[in-house]
Amino acid sequence: MALAFGWLAQPGVLPWVALAFGLCVGSFLNVVIHRLPKMLERGWREECAELAGQPLPAAPAYTLVAPRSACPACGHRIRAWENVPIVSWLALRGKCSSCGTRISAKYPLVEALAGIGAAYCAWRFGATYAALGATLFVWFTIALAFIDQETGLLPDNLTLPLVWIGLLVNLLGAFVPLADAVVGAVAGYLALWLVYQGYKVLTGKEGMGYGDFKMNAAVGAFLGWKLLPLVILLSSLVGLVFGALQMFAARGKWDAGFRFHFGPYLAIAGIVAMFWGEPIVRWYLQRL
Repeated sequence: MALAFGWLAQPGVLPWVALAFGLCVGSFLNVVIHRLPKMLERGWREECAELAGQPLPAAPAYTLVAPRSACPACGHRIRAWENVPIVSWLALRGKCSSCGTRISAKYPLVEALAGIGAAYCAWRFGATYAALGATLFVWFTIALAFIDQETGLLPDNLTLPLVWIGLLVNLLGAFVPLADAVVGAVAGYLALWLVYQGYKVLTGKEGMGYGDFKMNAAVGAFLGWKLLPLVILLSSLVGLVFGALQMFAARGKWDAGFRFHFGPYLAIAGIVAMFWGEPIVRWYLQRL
């Protein structure tokens, strides 16, 4: 279903516009990745203090828009020219302009992924609701993957809206029929929930968090139930490879304290399935 964007909808224009806009969104995603876990932790502490009848400590506002971004080492306020996606990081040579503290390459990486992802969605789907839905899916999963890798959290603030976005875009027939999307959301949640329960019964331990169930439900809401087996298989394979590399990075020894974060692998598998899932399934069935 096409969107009416006028000249912006032209195939030679839309991907470049999407790239520029995606780079700017990537800069905002860096703020979300850095601040949202801290905001959630702060909220949890305030709720605990309120339940315990303790006075809430006075604290300045901390949201996605306030206070202004600053260097964590010296407190230098980030100026507008220092906040241009990718370009500023390159111009500053990856260092704070005030104290010289190194700025992580994660920031331009997130910006590049968001920009390239948006451009590819625009090129692949054109000016359609599928392009809009796929772009939102890519942006949300980028944020979820990085947050989970850094903190082990998959916030409801991102996973639950992503489920609803998937259902809404498929209400318009973007990827699959709405019935397939609804079943996909339910099956996505239950599939990992059953794995979780089985592992808990066998070992007495929790193998994953509820955020993984909700993220998989979001993938199912976008792609429908038919691609879920591929998503779970791909995420398991990618997780196995990266998990093995991380666990044996320390001189080839098992790290007993290793924590396996499934969110990044679900994100990779979901994006692969969105763009190339059906050809992969067809190729596999032909080989059978």
